[in-house]
Amino acid sequence: RKALGEDHPDTAATYNNMALVFKNQRDYAKALEYYEKALVIKRKALGEDHPSTATTYNNMAGVFKSQGDYANALEYYE
Repeated sequence: RKALGEDHPDTAATYNNMALVFKNQRDYAKALEYYEKALVIKRKALGEDHPSTATTYNNMAGVFKSQGDYANALEYYE
């Protein structure tokens, strides 16, 4: 964050990686928190239609699916 800045896509990638660790630990709230941080950066820096932004939505859907929250999973998969 300090070297690249809060809005840099590489910062988003780090948040994404942290979210994956939290998901693997079954800390779904923390995973969603960090995926959301990544999503905010990616939407701002890359745009809503960028493949990397879509991947973050997909990752968030996976967290909802892991929690059995299929309604939210479907919403994020769309």
